[in-house]
Amino acid sequence: MSQEFSMKVIARIHTDFSTKFGVPRQSGLVEALESTVVFEPEYRNPDALRGLEGFSHLWLVWVFDQAIRETWSPTVRPPRLGGNQRMGVFATRSPFRPNPIGLSSVQIQEIRQTEEGPVLVLRGADLMNGTPILDIKPYIPYADAHPDAVGGFAATPAGETLHVMIPEELLGLVPENRREALRGVLAQDPRPHYQQDPDRVYGFQFAGVEVRFRVDGAKLYVLDIRPEGL
Repeated sequence: MSQEFSMKVIARIHTDFSTKFGVPRQSGLVEALESTVVFEPEYRNPDALRGLEGFSHLWLVWVFDQAIRETWSPTVRPPRLGGNQRMGVFATRSPFRPNPIGLSSVQIQEIRQTEEGPVLVLRGADLMNGTPILDIKPYIPYADAHPDAVGGFAATPAGETLHVMIPEELLGLVPENRREALRGVLAQDPRPHYQQDPDRVYGFQFAGVEVRFRVDGAKLYVLDIRPEGL
């Protein structure tokens, strides 16, 4: 018997990514990325977070709200495989799923008390700005970490693949507390895996600026950084 369930958005995350381009492909790849989770008014009760200060990491359950479709496909093309090979949707973390739900493990940097209630300051999130959060659960090391787990076609960590070249005069246009994170994002190679043209110029928005770059071999060259919208 088919069933449907409605869920409430309990919070939204605020990140430096106003578009999907540039967002790390998995959580934890760029630990320098800082984000904040602000709860919806109904869920701003500090008692709901009592005890969370004893944990170093948590799980975010969220919605791919920019990838909602009316239909779904049993197979997808994972970027990890260059977009040229199909895998079963349930063997991937593709956003194009029957239920567009994401799961991310992130580090808790601080639980901050504000006028908007308790705010979670996190590191290593892989979400766009404004992404709706459905639930938050503590990360429990002995239960959630499996040293002997097998990772299938994603067994090798993505890691940093590019040497990032940013002229100092351009780097100075990026907020100082965001420079390390930007380098980390670029080093992960944000391009689609099937695009390898060394002359193609890519751009994405990050922390209020637009970053334009090209990649030649193992080097990424930042060509321009300007205020977002100019």
